[in-house]
Order: sequence, then structure tokens, then C-alpha cells
Amino acid sequence: MKFLIVTLVKEFEKDVLKLFKDANITSFSNVDINGFKSTSVENLIDNWFSNSTDKVQSTMFFTFTEKEKINTLLTEIKIFNEQKHLTNPLRAIILDVAQFI
Repeated sequence: MKFLIVTLVKEFEKDVLKLFKDANITSFSNVDINGFKSTSVENLIDNWFSNSTDKVQSTMFFTFTEKEKINTLLTEIKIFNEQKHLTNPLRAIILDVAQFI
């Protein structure tokens, strides 16, 4: 079992839902988040609650699932990113699950 996290800008939410379906990942959760991209050397802690125009409406999907399904999804995400040439590509991270109940 693995823990999968996928982050994306809000406009690609429907695309990611389709990728999850294609990978047969049917149980997952999501949360809306604000993404920030800092182009300055300013300390982010000082600007933590900023209303900066660099804020991007984003979403994070997460799930516990099998490695094979994740491999399928990662392949599809890579293809999606390559075809779209995005400034904010889909990002995915996989974490090992040491124990679960």
C-alpha cells in the first residue's frame, strides 16, 4: 500500500478526476488549497498571509492505494504534462506506508 498525493491548479480538476478513473483509483479525497509561487527572495514567513497576486487556486487529491494503480496514474500524468506544456504541471508524490490499521 502507498500514499499518493497529487497537486494541481483548479482548472485541471476534471482532467485529474478522469485520470484517477482511468487508473481505476475509485476512493480518494481532495481539499482546496492556495498555491503560491514566490519569485522574490523575500522571506515567505513574513508574507505567509499575503493577498499576493501570485496566489493560485489549487487542489490536492490524496489516497491510499496499490502500487500498480499508482504506476498507471503516473504514466498518465506524465503524458498529460508533456502534451499541455504547463507552467503549473500536475505534481504527484508517493509515500510508503509503514503500518496501517
